[in-house]
Amino acid sequence: MNQIVFLVDVDNTLLDNDRIQADIKTYLERQYGAPSRDRYWGILEELFEELGYRDYLGALQRYRIEHPQDMHLLSMSSFLIDYPFANRLYPGSLDVLERLRQWGPTILLTDGDVVFQPRKVERSGLSEAVNSHVLIYIHKELALDDVEARYPALHYVLVDDKPRILAAVKQAWGTRVTTVLPRQGQYAHDAHALASFPIPDVTVDRIGDLLDCDLGHLLGAAPRLEPVRR
Repeated sequence: MNQIVFLVDVDNTLLDNDRIQADIKTYLERQYGAPSRDRYWGILEELFEELGYRDYLGALQRYRIEHPQDMHLLSMSSFLIDYPFANRLYPGSLDVLERLRQWGPTILLTDGDVVFQPRKVERSGLSEAVNSHVLIYIHKELALDDVEARYPALHYVLVDDKPRILAAVKQAWGTRVTTVLPRQGQYAHDAHALASFPIPDVTVDRIGDLLDCDLGHLLGAAPRLEPVRR
């Protein structure tokens, strides 16, 4: 049993996923034209509605079914797999992970498919930064029992850009979790989403601002933690 465990999201929390999406769209338009870009993105959004996460490689496979003789598509898969994710880390991301690890076990908690998402975490350097403590679920807010079993703690600190996720975990864990919202990316700036869910315990403008927070600030109104008996 740990006193505190830190759970940190990846997309638009540590990694500028909006910028990655923009790069993918630019590449698609340049290589295949605007109609192909729009069709691929339409398939991607359809899969997002079905799965709850964006399956970039799955969308490419579906697109290929519509164009089975287009050998040019092979370059798209290479672009996705070899994308330089490390170049899209938010400033201070790795420093924040290092700081959190000084206070307690720090785990990447993210959603995604079984190929592209692990590749993203690996090539960005985020996996190495947390000694490979990475959890990737289909819907992480529905896997909290598994998270607790793997990393039991008296208290959790969850850092995530999605107000919906923060609210769901707060509802499940109550005062056992401190929710932290870095206002980065499309979800953190969605006025409707921000108005629809409870205000997170801590809000910062960017992930790097957490370097200015001490542990007491992050814990906020959490009950005082008792020493762990071993």
